[in-house]
Amino acid sequence: MKRGVDLPALGAALLIGAAIGWPLIAGETPLGWSDDPAMLAAWAVAMAMALWRLMRPRASGWAMALATTLAVVVGAGATLAALSGAGAFGNAGLGLWLFVLGLGFLAWRAMALTANAPTPDPLRARAAMLLTPAIFGLWLLYLWQVVVTGFGVPEVLLPAPSAIATVFAASLGTLYADFIQTFVKAVLIGYVLGCASGFAVAVLVDRVPFLKRGLLPFGNLVSALPIVGIAPIMVMWFGFDWPSKSAVVVVMTFFPMLVNTLAGLEATGRIERDLMRTYAAGYVETLIKVRLPNALPFVFNALKINSTLALIGAIVAEFFGTPIVGMGFRISTEVGRMNVDMVWATIFVAALAGSAFYGGVALIERALTFWHPSYRQ
Repeated sequence: MKRGVDLPALGAALLIGAAIGWPLIAGETPLGWSDDPAMLAAWAVAMAMALWRLMRPRASGWAMALATTLAVVVGAGATLAALSGAGAFGNAGLGLWLFVLGLGFLAWRAMALTANAPTPDPLRARAAMLLTPAIFGLWLLYLWQVVVTGFGVPEVLLPAPSAIATVFAASLGTLYADFIQTFVKAVLIGYVLGCASGFAVAVLVDRVPFLKRGLLPFGNLVSALPIVGIAPIMVMWFGFDWPSKSAVVVVMTFFPMLVNTLAGLEATGRIERDLMRTYAAGYVETLIKVRLPNALPFVFNALKINSTLALIGAIVAEFFGTPIVGMGFRISTEVGRMNVDMVWATIFVAALAGSAFYGGVALIERALTFWHPSYRQ
């Protein structure tokens, strides 16, 4: 049987080989930018792994996945160490970019091996689900650092991840205060009020049919209003502190919850409703025992959508008036001061909070709707 060719490994071998071969032909130093022994050792490790994958294209499993990942880590660490030296900013040669592209192909193979590794153990399967996106995210951070340093990108345009991490570590107190003001106060309170009111009104609309014709078009109109138009009005109504931001979040989260809950309540089949009628069940009993459980996937869909909308709405609302604290205030203020690294640190906090919020809602959904067909193996 004909043995296949590992295309990512072939690309890695060609590019990593060219990383040292082309500069030598051109009469430059090894790799065209560094003759550090550690860098040459990392080149050898990455090249050996690429060749090994070419010789064993069908080899798989956790051992191969971890070995390939380790080769990528060694190569990435060596390039970052070499680029941190004096005179490296903006002076990367062709050899660097060939080596980075070769590592990219090797990282591709590492992620594929990790995702496809046999995982009979449930714990190992969960580890594989986390490890693959972790490798991808770390690779993007590495590529960001290398591009900024190698091309000498000015910090005012795009700071390196290392600079953002330094500012983040030095500004934990400020970032924590902004997080409390924006997320804990404005986002969570507005999220709860908006989702709860949208759910309650959806049940009311389902019970009183004429409201569907009168209320839904009005709700659609409100949902189409731009945040930049609502936020200044809410600031005038509720003041500069967090209540005005919560009001914006309520407006943004109300309509998605209303529409999704109504769709979920209407998704109950006629057979289930007729069965409840044969048991002489009234509206409330049918709603609680049949229709609301069937509507849970729709409700959680709205909760997940609103988890991101709420954070966006609160941050944008802070651009139009807020005390001297908050994520939106920090972003707008630091941009004016050209402190772009602090802006990115605030964005990182917002992204982390939003992702954790979304993940928490998804975990609760999984615990309450495990019976849904989408979760069946």
